[in-house]
Amino acid sequence: MVTMEEVRRAKENHEAELMEKSGVVGVAIGYKHISGRKTNQLCIICYVTSKKAEGELEEHDIIPEEIEGVPVDVVESGKIRAL
Repeated sequence: MVTMEEVRRAKENHEAELMEKSGVVGVAIGYKHISGRKTNQLCIICYVTSKKAEGELEEHDIIPEEIEGVPVDVVESGKIRAL
């Protein structure tokens, strides 16, 4: 299991490149969800406008399952707008 410091470091090191991927609207730290249930596993969360299968994405837009040993969770959020 990864520590909060490891998650923070990985997020800081890779946030800019994750934000450049098509459809990514935000990057955060949180707990991984599996089948709609929150786990106790810390992760990097990538918020996307809509989830797509890997086959529908260009290779450079695929979000890895893990970064620097830290799990990554992809969450569909839709567009995010400041009010």
